[in-house]
Amino acid sequence: MSGLSIEDVVRRAIEKEIESQNLYTELGQKMNEAAARETFQKLTKQEKAHQQLLEQLLRGEIGAGDLIKGHPVDYQISEHFKQPEISPDLKLKDIFLLAASREKAAHEIYLELARLHPSGEVNRIFNTLATQELQHKEKMESFYTEVAFPQTDGG
Repeated sequence: MSGLSIEDVVRRAIEKEIESQNLYTELGQKMNEAAARETFQKLTKQEKAHQQLLEQLLRGEIGAGDLIKGHPVDYQISEHFKQPEISPDLKLKDIFLLAASREKAAHEIYLELARLHPSGEVNRIFNTLATQELQHKEKMESFYTEVAFPQTDGG
């Protein structure tokens, strides 16, 4: 998908943050363990904060003039945004893998956006978002291992 501007990428990132909020809200409602429900509630709040931060960047409220909105970007972003459709028959472990994949894609997008911006507030924001998305990926992979490889009584 060539010819996307950084502004286009940020708008799509906002869409993905909203999709992640919806996914984590749904997953949280399906969890029996209080700790898992609480984790998904926290993730939902963090993704909402990411959405709000990106929206502030687009409105020029953060690092005024620092977001390179018109700069064309061609780094195969469509590969990051094409995700399998969530269907009712997906197993929980597959949902966790899907979520981990989405978080990895978000991490890579924010790293690339940080690379395109000189040091400063916008660069710092994108690097922070990248780190947080990697932490989310780690959490989803942890949930995956708990569901895919449950502990047995024998150890």
